Amino acid sequence: MLTPRPLTDSLSVAPQIEEADFAQAKALGFRTIINNRPDGEEPGQLTSARGAELAKEAGLEYVYLPVNQSNLGPQTAAAFAEALAKLPGPVLAHCRSGTRSTILWSLGAASNGTPVNEIIEAAGRQGYDLSPYAGALESLARG
Repeated sequence: MLTPRPLTDSLSVAPQIEEADFAQAKALGFRTIINNRPDGEEPGQLTSARGAELAKEAGLEYVYLPVNQSNLGPQTAAAFAEALAKLPGPVLAHCRSGTRSTILWSLGAASNGTPVNEIIEAAGRQGYDLSPYAGALESLARG
């Protein structure tokens, strides 16, 4: 069952979504799905190719932007922020737990001047503790 967790009015994150969740996402008003989970991370997970098919069938935009420990940083955060700026919202981003999607959003938000305390509070309301990233977010906020 789809469990979107809103970070902003235009972005929610979720743990791994399943086939039936695409129709539910559409019914909830989402217009774009961003998949931040690398294919093959766990046996049986929905592949990005299948996700793209399901999104198209549901009338949703779809972006595959896989994130892991080796590429979770400024370049991937910039690509995520660019997708958020260009694609129709509201957007639902997902990974295994929603944490990587939340971190990507936080890096872009800090770079764009959102106060770090607001970022950490928004994530915390949805169950994501970004306090260990406060220093990095502050650095990005300072430019």
